Amino acid sequence: MNLSVHILKMAKAAKGASYALALVGGHEKNTALKAMARALLKNQDYLIKENARDLKAAQGAGYSMALIDRLTLNPKRIKAMADSLLETAKLKDPIGEILKTIKRPNGLLIKKVRVPLGVVGIIYESRPNVTSDCAGLCLKSGNAAILKGGREAIYSNKAIFKILKRVLSKTKISMDALQLIESSDRQAVHELLKLDELVDVIVPRGGEELIRFVAENSKIPVVKHYKGVCHVYVSHQADLEMAHQITMNAKVQKPGVCNAMETLLVDKAVARKFLPPVIADLQNRGCEIRGDQTTRVIVKDGIKKATQEDWRTEYLDLILSVKVVNGLKGAIDHINTYGSHHSDAIVTKDKTEAQQFLDEVDSACVYVNASTRFTDGYEFGFGSEVGISTDKLHVRGPMALEGLTSYKYEVYGNGQIRQ
Repeated sequence: MNLSVHILKMAKAAKGASYALALVGGHEKNTALKAMARALLKNQDYLIKENARDLKAAQGAGYSMALIDRLTLNPKRIKAMADSLLETAKLKDPIGEILKTIKRPNGLLIKKVRVPLGVVGIIYESRPNVTSDCAGLCLKSGNAAILKGGREAIYSNKAIFKILKRVLSKTKISMDALQLIESSDRQAVHELLKLDELVDVIVPRGGEELIRFVAENSKIPVVKHYKGVCHVYVSHQADLEMAHQITMNAKVQKPGVCNAMETLLVDKAVARKFLPPVIADLQNRGCEIRGDQTTRVIVKDGIKKATQEDWRTEYLDLILSVKVVNGLKGAIDHINTYGSHHSDAIVTKDKTEAQQFLDEVDSACVYVNASTRFTDGYEFGFGSEVGISTDKLHVRGPMALEGLTSYKYEVYGNGQIRQ
């Protein structure tokens, strides 16, 4: 079948299923999610076998270790996928929630009611767990999903999708509510992005190049973040041992993700005390340091000179930019100038300073005395996420159940006519 015709047929099926899915009750949706979780665990060996095909191809193509790590499935990660579905099942069903009730003088009763978006297209790279996470969130929020993973995870995505789809055949949810575009042809993305009458929103997850491509070519509204240039600022009023631990976690615990720290900012008042042991620890973990002039004076060995481009770069790797700044204002100015409005943190014992940071840093998630690595739907208690948004319309931060909904007004009368 012609690619264009195939994707059009897929989108029409998803649209039809979305109307029926919007009427499915919470119990039925939760039953499906729990069955999906069990099926993933039951088919663990099959998933790992299919994932091995992707890993072999990735290694042969010379992919980075960070990308291969994102691509890898193992028993621990498969259990995390199942747990995410179970956590999503535990959450309150948002559909049908009455957000506001208004009684007008003329007797009209107006209810603002939460409803699904409809059909959600999700275009993503590398991480196979996105297939199950997004399928679960879309189904729980009453949305049909059209999934388009990257070619590097094609066997893994197909295997996960096959398991989830098989589960739907035994539930009250139409199998058409989940669709997977298997073609690795980039034209498939072009075809999907044209279908503004059938698809209600697009969520791209991946590198900046993919996200910009989707945003520039879509006729459908796009919820996105281009990159995660995340910062940790260490104040002169910080607990320096706490700051050390947060710095290490934010950078090296999982460097290839969008909520990992890319720039460390340090108040000049504590830079000479704080930087030498922290940089030594980072370097011992294999992290390359790129510092400004002051940093390179304080720590003389093994630090590359940071350029203006470094302050705007999402490395997604064991590389870190370091800058010494002149107090809180210097840190806030740097973050608002060079950051990506994703996730930024301050380490300080001063509540006034902390509040100023929260008020003035223009990011989706702003932290006090905690690692930026917590910007995640699961960590926020949302079950999971379809993506993280740095947009301001209509959702910001981890996009989960509520972000996958809109609302409509239900208006009750008893014969009123407008005068």
